[in-house]
Amino acid sequence: MENYPAPARRLVEQMAEAAAADPARAVAFQGAPGANSHIAAIEHFPDGLPLPCFSFEDAIDAVRERRAGCAMIPIENSLHGRVADIHFLLPESGLVITGEHFLPIHYSLMASGPIEGVREATSHPQALGQCRKWLRARGITSVAYADTAGAAALVAELGDPRVAAIAPPRSAALYGLQTLAEGLADSDDNTTRFVVLAREGVTPAPNGPVMTTFIFEVKNVPAALYKAMGGFATNGVNMTKLESYQRGASFAATEFYADIEGAPGEPAVDRALEELRFHTKWLRVLGTYRQARPRTVA
Repeated sequence: MENYPAPARRLVEQMAEAAAADPARAVAFQGAPGANSHIAAIEHFPDGLPLPCFSFEDAIDAVRERRAGCAMIPIENSLHGRVADIHFLLPESGLVITGEHFLPIHYSLMASGPIEGVREATSHPQALGQCRKWLRARGITSVAYADTAGAAALVAELGDPRVAAIAPPRSAALYGLQTLAEGLADSDDNTTRFVVLAREGVTPAPNGPVMTTFIFEVKNVPAALYKAMGGFATNGVNMTKLESYQRGASFAATEFYADIEGAPGEPAVDRALEELRFHTKWLRVLGTYRQARPRTVA
């Protein structure tokens, strides 16, 4: 609680009390009230009880410790790429992906004084990156903070008209700030993809398209990735995302995060995953869940 700026603490306390009274309905999210993760949680779970958490790890711990039924975690943005390191956070957590949500992202500049006096803008590094052209054109210095709405609360606490926040529009009203500019993102279609994390997986409804997310490590041999991916091509399984990352400092073993259309149990998916297992050191499925947005382009 003490990690939040003072203007946010009362709201955080109220929401935490409501979630504690009915933890099964609680949806943990990272950030202060008004953050994009808060908005995504409300949209995806209109009957849920949003539970603010200061970090991604805190949100995951809330689910593991049964203080929340699930967590809403942003994992990638259309403008600025990866948000949360889900391939690091999720495997050790014991949680699984049970759903996804796409949120259009809108940012406003807000402060306690006029825009002419603003010299710095504080926000989450993702938000600053998504608005970098707007900020650079106006000579405003970027200052990173833990989350967007928390930055608005911090600006309200500071009361310095030279310091503004970049945050979702509703944060201005929550923290008593003036909205100085709107539509700051470098693209009008700025969108963030969130995933829902829970203690147990769910069986997606049979009448709709599904996604499966997994991570794996290839063997350290020539053409390892090419061989590992062959099964998806030959079996007609659409892979919508493949991202490499390094664990540790050896730079000798590359791990991958992947999304595919389909689910284990489908013959084509089972054959593709069987071939993948043959060419990798290990494979871990992180979840199978209903698609929130079609991936196949005609």
